[in-house]
Amino acid sequence: MMSETNEATAVLKHIGVSPQKARWVIDQIRGKNVDEALTVLDLSIKAVSRDIAKLVRSAIANAENNNDLDIDSLYVKTATVDQGPTQKRMRPRAQGRGNTIRKRSSHITVVVAER
Repeated sequence: MMSETNEATAVLKHIGVSPQKARWVIDQIRGKNVDEALTVLDLSIKAVSRDIAKLVRSAIANAENNNDLDIDSLYVKTATVDQGPTQKRMRPRAQGRGNTIRKRSSHITVVVAER
């Protein structure tokens, strides 16, 4: 299914943060105007908020350059975080055992649209 002409998408794949942590930040910007969303992201103390702010700016640039949308009327229509591949590592433990360390990653998608 093709997206409508009044929206633009940006996708960030294989970012090295767990989906649970990324969703905490994404939930704060969903449905907001892009200016307000970028303000929330810039003031957030979470490390992943810098990458999400960059992704929102990319979606705004896609809306302006590819779809000729008005920047002032854009809002975050949908923002989703999906689980990416998990890297498995071993941590040595006592008596020859080993614990598994799971390094999770995320795929983040942001869609902006005109009001």
